[in-house]
Amino acid sequence: MTAPVVTRFAPSPTGFLHIGGARTALFNWLYARGRGGKMLLRIEDTDRGRSTKEAIDAILDGLTWLGLDWDGDTVYQFSRVARHQEVVQQLLDSGKAYRCYASPDELTTMREKARAEGKTRLYDGRWRDRDPGDAPPGVKPTIRIKAPLTGETVVDDQVQGRVSWQNENLDDFVLLRSDGTPTYMLAVVIDDHDMAVTHIIRGDDHLNNGARQRQIYEALGWEIPAMAHIPLIHGPDGSKLSKRHGALGVDAYRALGYLPVALRNYLVRLGWSHGDQEIFSTEEMVAAFDLPQIGRSPARFDFAKLESLNGHYMRTSADADLVAALERLLPYLPNGGEIAKKLTPTVRQRLQAAMPALKDRAKTLVDLIDAASFLWSDRPLPLDTNAVTVLTPEARGLIGALTPRLEAITDWSAASTEAEVRSFAESQSIKLGAVAQPLRAALTGRTTSPPIFDVLAVLGKDESLGRLRDRAPPARP
Repeated sequence: MTAPVVTRFAPSPTGFLHIGGARTALFNWLYARGRGGKMLLRIEDTDRGRSTKEAIDAILDGLTWLGLDWDGDTVYQFSRVARHQEVVQQLLDSGKAYRCYASPDELTTMREKARAEGKTRLYDGRWRDRDPGDAPPGVKPTIRIKAPLTGETVVDDQVQGRVSWQNENLDDFVLLRSDGTPTYMLAVVIDDHDMAVTHIIRGDDHLNNGARQRQIYEALGWEIPAMAHIPLIHGPDGSKLSKRHGALGVDAYRALGYLPVALRNYLVRLGWSHGDQEIFSTEEMVAAFDLPQIGRSPARFDFAKLESLNGHYMRTSADADLVAALERLLPYLPNGGEIAKKLTPTVRQRLQAAMPALKDRAKTLVDLIDAASFLWSDRPLPLDTNAVTVLTPEARGLIGALTPRLEAITDWSAASTEAEVRSFAESQSIKLGAVAQPLRAALTGRTTSPPIFDVLAVLGKDESLGRLRDRAPPARP
């Protein structure tokens, strides 16, 4: 009987959950969920100097926001140091590891000599078969693996294919530091084994680690998980991803107003393909995702594609869902607290009523908030530069003349206000735009907005008339 699929996401808590890590987590999640398996979460916090609670919280929060859940309790690597030391003792007892007493100066000299000779094996193995009785007094040794000296180490990678290393070029690398703490190389293998991980899916910057970790598995006689090393994400120009390209934390994408469903869809298509399909529901992703469909070339991050995809999900989202998403975003915006105070039940109702027109124009929730801000702005509305230009004395006169006619409307709606404004324009022998644009400026403070008659309907009669009176010429005494 085949063992159930178990994947793991194992970030180091030294910073935010960056976009590459989010994609790795997504690929692990999809692979496990598509096969009825489990995705586990391990926080690799053995680097105590750089690991922080704030980073751990950011990682957990980012995964949750993306909709990526994990099975069981979160495993913290540092809490397992005793287990790591126990396994190293097993390797010492079986002769698969040894104590190395080389001093820092000796190691530096070794490395410099090896590099000068063009060698990749930087440690010369001087303590590999040496009598422990030669150990200098008072020196705490490191523990090194007794790696094979001949032949090759092979990883049959599910993305990269067969990758081999000549053992003569690989070091007897350190398993346990002189202070008793495990190296990353050792801790990962033991944790993956103890967590029954069947598939290791991670960035291809770990591919060389795969060779060394395979040697540890073989020294212990443990079954080796399947490995899949996915190419890293590059910028649109093919260079290493930087902040200007999109190398931001998931928290930054949330603050920029992207929907988690859109970011998930965008990330799954970075390096993975399923025919020409671009839009995937979560269920479609889970059903279709597989490792052989991941390309070997670095994926290129493209903000324009992400924005386009986000716009699609905004347009197809239910209006009430977008209102809720907007409210969830507010705590992450500099002015979010002020906006939250203004979202009274009446304003919230206006916002949902305006959403069909607003969401067609917005690419992000931040765009949406900006476009909707006229709904909760205090009176008199602040005017942008274009609106000031539009509201000439002549235009204000038109507003003053139109307002009494709008006051007389009893069944206030987009249709009734449009009929009255058109009738007014005809009576003044002017084009509809000549009155519609001043109306827009007076009602929204801008010269761009949803259709002006929709704006009148959403604001309602009392609010609309109040805003128009604010911009009409003062009454003559």
